[in-house]
Amino acid sequence: MTTLSIADGAQWLRRFFRRNFKVGIAYVALLALLGVYAGLQPRLFTKLVITATANQGMALVLASMGQTAVVLTAGIDLSVGPIVSLSNTLASTLFPDSVPGVIGVVVLVLLVGALAGLINGLIVVYGRLQPIIVTLATASIYSGFALMLRPRPGGYVPLWYGDLLTRRVFDLIPTSLVLLAFVLIFIWAPFRRSRLGLAVYAVGSDERAAYMSGLNVNRAKVAAYVMAGFLAALAGLFLTAQTSSGDATIGAVYTLQSIGAVVLGGTSLFGGSGGVAGTIAGAFVIRIISSVLFFAGINPLSQPLFEGLVLLIAISLGAARTFTLRNRLETMR
Repeated sequence: MTTLSIADGAQWLRRFFRRNFKVGIAYVALLALLGVYAGLQPRLFTKLVITATANQGMALVLASMGQTAVVLTAGIDLSVGPIVSLSNTLASTLFPDSVPGVIGVVVLVLLVGALAGLINGLIVVYGRLQPIIVTLATASIYSGFALMLRPRPGGYVPLWYGDLLTRRVFDLIPTSLVLLAFVLIFIWAPFRRSRLGLAVYAVGSDERAAYMSGLNVNRAKVAAYVMAGFLAALAGLFLTAQTSSGDATIGAVYTLQSIGAVVLGGTSLFGGSGGVAGTIAGAFVIRIISSVLFFAGINPLSQPLFEGLVLLIAISLGAARTFTLRNRLETMR
């Protein structure tokens, strides 16, 4: 009986390792970076620096979670960054100083982000166009709206709103991490476990098989883009709290970085496998790289080169197992 239990446990561990290998690579990379960062910045584990580090990566984490939903369907959303910018400029343009007014603007911005994602999804599904082409076009439109709202950086953001999202709860836990936990528990987890969320994975894995199984393929795809727009808008709202201003170009870097975070986190660009657990680690890796290079005294002009090398190595390690399995399958043919 004991022997069987040990064998079952070992088999379970092997399955767990195979299933989470890529996610593990992302967290190993994150821990390695944090180790280097701690060596360069002795105050890393103080409350102030922990809060600053969490805030630094949170907007990218949220935007990358939205990108993950689309990539799981084997699509890609190039409008994530522009939706971040649009949300940021809209919030900084409409924010009043009253609590009810701010809540109303937050709800409006989230609805606008979801609407932008809905438009992307409807065009992709019913226009039968490639996601990369559709979202490239809508990205220009959303960027144009952001520039119309905020031709120059500025706007008004209540001081208490910024403090609410970027400080600490009971002076212990960064509010940004509490926000992330809320999104994971009350938004992503219900979506992931719902029939619609399961359909998203099924569509990315094999769209024809999903259709033959009776799943609503079109609804799943549209839902993924709506989720991407909603989370990108949430990222824009957090960025507004962090910067206390609006800027129509502030989200430009988030499109490519969100894709990098998704891939680094182990989600396949072919769809059907992965999730936000790895994406969160991937997003923090991308954000922390710049801080590590800064404290290492690397020339700012050379930093993109080193950032790219670190990302390439981490992504290659995550893909190594995929290539190994593919070669085994080809050998067996």
